[in-house]
Amino acid sequence: MEIERYIEHTLLKQDATKEDLIKLFEEAKQYKFIGVCINSSNILLAKKYLKGSGIKIITVVGFPLGACISEAKAFEAQKAIELGADEIDMVINVQSIKDKNYEYTQKDIETVKHACNNIPLKVIIETDLLTKEEIKKACEIIIKTGADFAKTSTGFVKNGIGAQVEDIKLMKKTLEGTKVKIKASGGIKTREQALALIEAGASRLGTSSGIKLVQSH
Repeated sequence: MEIERYIEHTLLKQDATKEDLIKLFEEAKQYKFIGVCINSSNILLAKKYLKGSGIKIITVVGFPLGACISEAKAFEAQKAIELGADEIDMVINVQSIKDKNYEYTQKDIETVKHACNNIPLKVIIETDLLTKEEIKKACEIIIKTGADFAKTSTGFVKNGIGAQVEDIKLMKKTLEGTKVKIKASGGIKTREQALALIEAGASRLGTSSGIKLVQSH
């Protein structure tokens, strides 16, 4: 399996340096990863180093808490796209799911989706903070919004586990028969784990361990 075509080579640490990011871009080209996932302040740098490579520039909005107002997420998405982002990964408002304020959850996603226009939108539901029923409900709401992906995790939850096979299976079952795909992210460290997540239904993997996943076979 060409596992590299599933991988979004990720660097979202707040203390990442320009040197770290350039290394990420060069690795993405070397290993032919599908994309890089970076903070929006680094989009122009990514454009410079990835020009002509065909590697997607993916950025995050409302990251990592998802607790800012919807209009702020939408503005962030719009500006990121103007700078050259190919895909947007937004963080869901977890509180609204916990409070069963599903109308707010849906409107929050739709506001960002509208700002994205035809640019693919992934919705990070933060599975570490949700019950199985809440994961299912979040996926059902994502279907209604026209978003393109449901994504497991930010990787920023303290003591969080990240992407789990059982959660991917639940998401896959809930999303079955729709166009919504799944991105597994958070804590993906081994090739065995990555393959299990793909088999369970993930069509993208967000990881900072992409090179290890490719080399260990």
